[in-house]
Amino acid sequence: MTDARSTAPYAPSFPQDRTCPYHPPAAYPELAERGPVGRMTLYDGRQVWAVTGHAEARALLADRRLSADRKNPSFPVVLARFANQAELDIPLLGVDDPEHARQRRMLIPSFGLKRIAAMRPAIQAIVDGVIDAMLERGPEAELLSAFALPVPSMVICRLLGVPYADHEFFESRSRALLTAPTAAESNAAREELKDYLHHLVAAKEAHPGDGLLDELIADRLGTGELDREELALLAMILLVAGHETTSNMITLGTYTLLEHPGQLAALRADPALMPGAVEELMRYLSIADGMVRVATEDIEIGGHTIRAGDGVLLPTSAINRDPGVYADPGALDVRRVARHHVAFGYGVHQCLGQNLARAEMEIALTTLFARIPTLRLAVAPDEVPIKPGDTLQGLYALPVTW
Repeated sequence: MTDARSTAPYAPSFPQDRTCPYHPPAAYPELAERGPVGRMTLYDGRQVWAVTGHAEARALLADRRLSADRKNPSFPVVLARFANQAELDIPLLGVDDPEHARQRRMLIPSFGLKRIAAMRPAIQAIVDGVIDAMLERGPEAELLSAFALPVPSMVICRLLGVPYADHEFFESRSRALLTAPTAAESNAAREELKDYLHHLVAAKEAHPGDGLLDELIADRLGTGELDREELALLAMILLVAGHETTSNMITLGTYTLLEHPGQLAALRADPALMPGAVEELMRYLSIADGMVRVATEDIEIGGHTIRAGDGVLLPTSAINRDPGVYADPGALDVRRVARHHVAFGYGVHQCLGQNLARAEMEIALTTLFARIPTLRLAVAPDEVPIKPGDTLQGLYALPVTW
């Protein structure tokens, strides 16, 4: 076994910008070719383990010796704007069991297959209504703002019981939280969102509704299992993740399919391929590109020893293109059986909202291409603005016409 503290291996920087919106950064293939476990360098010069092997990543994500606890002083900070994250409470994403399991148990019923299946007609109605409005304004649109963002925002508002009338506020604060250039600006956006949700919880206590927040207020807040601060923070995680991730996937998924006309033609010819195509798009695009953990004990993996206190980075877009798992992984294939990808994570922290994300993607993409069969880019592909590597991967805008 080798100890990283006595060696100086190839260690490219993280994060890195993509040059093509649907392909990993340029350094990832070389990093993966050197072995399933390597090193990357963060903005402050700290080196962390980088796991690109699919089997190794899944083994580590299921290993209780790897922690998601942001308050661990050794937890790696990957961006300067998150430099004070050790001071913040981050439910679900930034805690370990048993705290994580307690929080997750309260939410699982609302995101289970049965609950999401019951929501599909409502999601379809939302998608149809948004497309109706886009067609009325057509024959051109900026797809992110006209379709890909409103759909998941409306859906998560409906599920949580958040007024969609407030969408401009929480969408702008979510963007600032995730992309602000400084820690102060990111923290300010977080506090504004939290204050908004505190006020919403108070309003719902006085006038209950029928969303998930209302259920948590009635079933958990009243019993003392949740206090108002934790409820507001949980709501913030669900609200931000519930629209940001899916809006990026719908936008980038549309762009990717338009850039792969043969694959899009196959989907149009056989819409039953769409559920599998969504899995393939999740694998291929890997928009949440970089899960972060810290080792709490020594772990031997891939011919290396990860020491207690070492940071571990799992670059999703490299893991999901492991050629030992996926044949020709750099190709988009809507007929591929893409199960076992880690786009939703793996292990106890696997994405709580994955069933909802799948349903939204399936309905949004199927309906969009069925109702607008002549949909195409309104600009050259290389003129579409790509988001940088320090946030969820995707596009700033997607001009389309029909």
